[in-house]
Order: sequence, then structure tokens, then C-alpha cells
Amino acid sequence: MSESPEEISGPRRVIGTPSPAPKSVDVAEKPDTPAFSAEPSMVDHAKNAVSVGMALRPTELLIFGNPKGGTPLMQENQVSGIDLPVRALVWQDADGRVWLTYNDPRWLAARHGLGAPSQPALDAMTAGLAAIARDATQSDAG
Repeated sequence: MSESPEEISGPRRVIGTPSPAPKSVDVAEKPDTPAFSAEPSMVDHAKNAVSVGMALRPTELLIFGNPKGGTPLMQENQVSGIDLPVRALVWQDADGRVWLTYNDPRWLAARHGLGAPSQPALDAMTAGLAAIARDATQSDAG
């Protein structure tokens, strides 16, 4: 099943970017936010597909983490670790448009029944992901 951004609903945030996928990934890989403690890890799904003789449009998964952010969530509900560290996907659709997609941390909170003890970390994750999305999807024109 193929998803276009118009068909995606619920917890996902999907933002179009005027830049090609590699430039969007380069910007997103250098977050200017204290929410994430280190440069993200990256999984290049398209490159991995080529390694097994298959084709895939540019699709790169960025993984952002900070133990100060994730640990309080896991202290409240250890199973929340299944959704940590937070991730963002930069991908190109069939029309050549590039998108950045990530799960809203409020969804993570609802999914795992997280409450007040996790709220400061969730707020930081929300702000950090929004900053990364803004930086990675803003136009170079200006």
C-alpha cells in the first residue's frame, strides 16, 4: 500500500520540503536544539534496498535521542522504549516531492499512558522535532 501525505492522518506529522531529499537530510542531521544530545543516527533504506537488488525512492530514517528525555518516559512506563529514540523519515514520493514525517510525541504519551512525570520530556521532544522539521523544510529562498 502506498501512502501519500493527503492519506495520512492521526499521530503523524507530514511536512513538504522544497529541498531534495539529501539536502533535507543534511539539515535534519544537524539539529539546532538541546532536545537531542547527539547527532542522529541514519538508516538509508534506499541504499539498503539497492544492496539486495531492489529499488526504492530516497527514504532515510533519522534517529534522535537524549537519555535525559527518554529515560523519564521509560521510568513511567518502560514499554514506551519501543518508540524511543524518536525518529523522522525523509522520503521522496512518486512525483518527486520530498516529505519529512514523524510521530507526534503526544501520540507516544497517549499510546503509553504517560502523564505528568513525563510531560517536561515530551514538551522538549515536541519542540525539538518541530525545530528539526522547520529547519529541514524551510525554503532556501530568502
